[in-house]
Amino acid sequence: MQEQIDPSELDITDELIAERRSAEPGNLPDDMPPWMANTISKIDAFSLIVGKTVCWMLVPMCLSMVYEVVARKYFLAPTMWAYDISRMLYGALFMLGAGYALSRGVHIRADFLYRNWSERAQGIVDTSLYLAFYFPGLFVFMWTSTDYAWTAVDRGERGMDTAWMPYMGPIKSVLPIGALLLLIQGVSETLKSFYAAYTGRWPR
Repeated sequence: MQEQIDPSELDITDELIAERRSAEPGNLPDDMPPWMANTISKIDAFSLIVGKTVCWMLVPMCLSMVYEVVARKYFLAPTMWAYDISRMLYGALFMLGAGYALSRGVHIRADFLYRNWSERAQGIVDTSLYLAFYFPGLFVFMWTSTDYAWTAVDRGERGMDTAWMPYMGPIKSVLPIGALLLLIQGVSETLKSFYAAYTGRWPR
């Protein structure tokens, strides 16, 4: 006989960490300074718009993959472009949606220690890590990826691993754009963590 699990005994700490960041933009505590609330709201609203726009890339990505499968299996007419289109759209979706994912707290986390800390301690650690590693790392990444993308555009670089040989400039350009979106959202997340460090509670 299958053992019944009491829902109250389930550890949902990780889910609660993500859930604390799932409120709609603008739903912030009344005691938060207006400049901070205004900045967070505008950035979160921007990331939400970007996320809703970027998600539409799923449609052409799925259509290209379905077309390739049908053409190859039933008409013996494989395409040269479907593979490249699908992987490029997937890469663009991943990079351009990263800022939105951060705003929703759905990036992969290693929370086996963090989740047991007080909210004040979490805020202090998050603020410190954003300032010490997140922003410097992303600035370096954006700088190098901008040069990487510009070189591809300037030289008319083409992919050499498939027969279609697509131009690589457009897809490489999403790297610095994605980094910029992460930097923008990082400002909002840093302010939220600073609020938690100062007040001992996360903005809901």
